[in-house]
Amino acid sequence: MAWPRKILKYGLLLTFFGILLAAGIGVGTYLHFRSEIPSIDNLKDIQLQVPLRVYSGDGKLIAQYGEKRRYPARYDEIPKQMVNAFLAAEDQHFFTHHGIDPLGLMRAAVTLITTGEKRQGGSTITMQVARNFYLTRQRTFTRKIREIILALHIEQELTKEEILELYLNKIYLGHRAYGIKAAAEVYYGKPLDELDLAQIAMIAGLPKAPSRYNPITNPERALQRRNYVIRRMQELGYISQQEADQALQAPVTASLHAADVEVEAPYLAEMVRDHMLQTYGDEAYTGGFKVYTTVPSELQEAANSALRKALVSYDRRHGWRGAEAHLEPLPQSKAERDALLAKHPAIADLLPALVVKVDKKEAEVYAGKAGTITLTWKGLSWARPYIDVNHRGPKPKSAGDILKTGDLVRIQRWQGQEGEPYWRLAQVPEVSGALVSLNPRDGAILALTGGYDFYSSKFNRATQARRQPGSGFKAIIYSAALDAGFTAASMINDAPVVIKDDGSGDSWRPENYSGKFFGPTRLRLALTKSRNLVSIRLLRSMGIEHTLEHARRFGFDPEQLPHGLSLALGSGEVTPLQMARAYAVLANGGYLIEPWFIRRIERNGEALFEARPLVAGDCEEDTKQECRPAPRTLDAENRYIMYSMMQDVITRGTGWRARKLGRKDLAGKTGTTNQQRDAWFNGYNQHIVTIAWVGFDDNRELGKGEVGGKVALPAWMEFMKVALKEIPDDPPRMPDSLVTARIDKSTGLRVSGRRKNTMFEVFRPGNEPPMMEEEPGNDVFETRDSTGKKAREEVSADELF
Repeated sequence: MAWPRKILKYGLLLTFFGILLAAGIGVGTYLHFRSEIPSIDNLKDIQLQVPLRVYSGDGKLIAQYGEKRRYPARYDEIPKQMVNAFLAAEDQHFFTHHGIDPLGLMRAAVTLITTGEKRQGGSTITMQVARNFYLTRQRTFTRKIREIILALHIEQELTKEEILELYLNKIYLGHRAYGIKAAAEVYYGKPLDELDLAQIAMIAGLPKAPSRYNPITNPERALQRRNYVIRRMQELGYISQQEADQALQAPVTASLHAADVEVEAPYLAEMVRDHMLQTYGDEAYTGGFKVYTTVPSELQEAANSALRKALVSYDRRHGWRGAEAHLEPLPQSKAERDALLAKHPAIADLLPALVVKVDKKEAEVYAGKAGTITLTWKGLSWARPYIDVNHRGPKPKSAGDILKTGDLVRIQRWQGQEGEPYWRLAQVPEVSGALVSLNPRDGAILALTGGYDFYSSKFNRATQARRQPGSGFKAIIYSAALDAGFTAASMINDAPVVIKDDGSGDSWRPENYSGKFFGPTRLRLALTKSRNLVSIRLLRSMGIEHTLEHARRFGFDPEQLPHGLSLALGSGEVTPLQMARAYAVLANGGYLIEPWFIRRIERNGEALFEARPLVAGDCEEDTKQECRPAPRTLDAENRYIMYSMMQDVITRGTGWRARKLGRKDLAGKTGTTNQQRDAWFNGYNQHIVTIAWVGFDDNRELGKGEVGGKVALPAWMEFMKVALKEIPDDPPRMPDSLVTARIDKSTGLRVSGRRKNTMFEVFRPGNEPPMMEEEPGNDVFETRDSTGKKAREEVSADELF
């Protein structure tokens, strides 16, 4: 009996010393590696790499930048079944262990000993968090020890829910998707709470091997892995047998989904991206910034549509340039045709299509996902052949005059005036354009598009294209004239001008667009009819230096403008955005504002930046933020008279087409440069300024008759039709410091009320023209005060002079 007791005694001693030895080894190992283990103090405040997202003013997504697609989700946002699916797939004992799973580690050790392979890591979710945030993916024993120690520390610092939230937001799930929220969007285009059980299980199966079990690149293996997760969920009691059976029968529905861009504003988005990169460096792409712009989505969409319609309209007026390509023999299979069309992506709303059949008055085209489409004669008959910018060929008599089987063309879904949409033959416009609109009170950009299609040409013509403004610059010239003492009734001779160059001996003989001369002309009428020769004589009379300095009041740098008489015809180079800023001075009462487009920058719900723009007029109207008053650069009298004159451009001048909008508060100026290389319309009221420009990037001629009022004004009108819907018709009030007097239209002199061919004109007091000579006897003439009420004065003829 003694030997058994001795064996038991020594056995217990050996066990005790073994435990002490193991504990010592464990403590020693811990102390050895503890100094190498990173601190986890910042784990609660960890900043995940989240892409830059750009939003419209009304919170719709414009763009997303960054290699990693990640949208962090709070634990309370994660569906219970999603949590259960990941526990079933990765760590069923997660809520009961303390960071490590001893049985799992033992299984991994046995597998290593028996097979020599590291196939089972025994890693818990907490250990994966430790590895993903702090360690490399190198598979070594020392890394595994560090992983275990870190997991134990994490369990002491964070709750289970906090650990699981970090894990589900950090893990890579394939196709640049990091975290479950991104995966739901990438594979299913849905938010988390709209996923069904089969889709949840598919995502939960991805962490083991995101490439091998990916439903896009390897759907068969992905299906096997998904079904494994579903069965495990049923075995663990997370779902019923019926739910499991139903999910197991579900097909694989995953497909790649891009970020759900809600507003097409790529030119603006690129401006934001560039600003963020300049401000935050590469962190801009990973820091989780949300940038809210000033642009309302409705106005941006209106700008896109308006510019494209104007460019297409110009392009069609000049004829059909032919198919983009011709293929012989014609591809017969759908796969071949789809592969061919894939090489020619859609450009804006212009879809690539293959002509498969041509009849007398119609053609049949294959357009990929849009299917087989019949182009009727209504959609074909416009296509007279292009010869040059001023000539087209004869009208086509049949579809065969336009197309051949095997032609690769563009088609467009068009909304006809009758209200019935139809498909029509189209082509990518060679002409370019830009449209920019801003709030004149504070400079907030309301819409901006820099071309027909950003992905075909990233050149932003709204901010980067420096073009001659043509007659659009006359607004600055005439404002300078008023500042120099001229009035809207001042007479300038519209007669030939010859300017000699003393150096070369050449002469410059500018002309009006019509080629005609009209003699002495009032400034108001000259601006309304855009008379070039009046502008040149006016500039020469008041002096170039005065005019250049006056241009500074509109935001132009005199050093960047011509220092010769060609300045009167807008020969300088400006961008559409610069013109918008300049015209805002006339719209807002005479204040120089700064255009801006970023209203707020956020990260993690905290505002990092709030815009504080310069504001025109009374700062007391701004109650939301501390106001920064914009400098007044133009007096109220000058501004009002200019506004009044430019209203006439629309009511009876070169911008007459805009009368169709049916408003009294609109003002503006057309602009057309020499040989019709640039076409502009610069228009506004007191609440919005919009600039439209059309021209070729290589500065080619637009063609005869292609002037600002015909080419650019339609884009302006199409946009303003939407932009003005909620804006009251609000003409400016005449300042009390101005008076009106009746003048003779032919001479600009003040006259009595009994004469014909007269009108009321606005003047600064003391700056009225002299009285026109009358026949002897008492006469009556009228003036009006700032309220428009008549002020009658009876004077004798002797007192008029």
